[in-house]
Amino acid sequence: MDHNILQRHIQGNSSRQEKEDIAKWLDADEKNMEELLLLRGIYDTALWSKDVSFSKLSLENKGNSNNKIKRLKIVRELLKVAAIFAITLGCYHLFLSSEPHITAPHIALQTVYAPEGQRTEIVLSDGTRVWLNAKSSLTFSNEFTGNERTVELDGEAYFDVMHDDEKKFIVKTKEYQVMVHGTEFNVNAYSTSGEFETALINGSVEVLSNSTNERIMLSPNEKVYEKNGKLILNNIETQDQFLWKKGILYFEKQDVKGLFGKLELYYDVKIDVRNKEILKHQYTGKFWTKDGVEHVLKVLQLRHNFKYTKDDMNNITIY
Repeated sequence: MDHNILQRHIQGNSSRQEKEDIAKWLDADEKNMEELLLLRGIYDTALWSKDVSFSKLSLENKGNSNNKIKRLKIVRELLKVAAIFAITLGCYHLFLSSEPHITAPHIALQTVYAPEGQRTEIVLSDGTRVWLNAKSSLTFSNEFTGNERTVELDGEAYFDVMHDDEKKFIVKTKEYQVMVHGTEFNVNAYSTSGEFETALINGSVEVLSNSTNERIMLSPNEKVYEKNGKLILNNIETQDQFLWKKGILYFEKQDVKGLFGKLELYYDVKIDVRNKEILKHQYTGKFWTKDGVEHVLKVLQLRHNFKYTKDDMNNITIY
């Protein structure tokens, strides 16, 4: 992996595509996590040094064996802490990024990304548990200060928030904010799809539109979703829609077009449907995420008459 890309990631400046590439790189070999942790330790060292920049430390570490040994000694203890933290979050299936704008020496922003076809669980510093669905990222502080606990979500996540009357918990998405004190709820807000939905299981939450300031308060077993720029309140039809936490994709009378759209989102594939006839049908069923997109297609073939091809670029053609 190019060290410039890793440096941008550690400094919080990597693109979404670079984050995905790094996640795949980390997943390919456990030793890659060691390299990332080494660079992370070098960056932390540079933050405390007025005379040495991160780029200089990285280059010297890369090009000179004596300097590398010195740098390793400097960051060894930092790496122990970083390694423990990374393992706690799920080893090499996750990766962390520190934002360059740090308000205090011990406070930094972290980003956790779940690659396509995978999911992960995070425990925040306040005890809040978060489950991230495939192709989702969560940005959060390693220590919540002030009277708010704010996280940023791109994708889908299930939250079990630790109750705290003094610190409101806020989930920020591209278009909406979800504000709570302590509760269980699910948020679906992939920026690539443009869809938004919050479903409440326990407690109470308030959803706020960033553009219109529209507010809606939810009660247990209610959900709110966006349609034509408006927030619509409705009841949760089934709790099975949250089975993705356990690695299960659930579809309830889902039209095949929408089903293919979710497969594209979760598995990072592009599906070209040339057999338009199958789009008229609906499907109800459950699949293990780990079985992959082709397993889903093979099951659908048992119900509907179609064939498909898949190339090396993850392009699937249905005909």
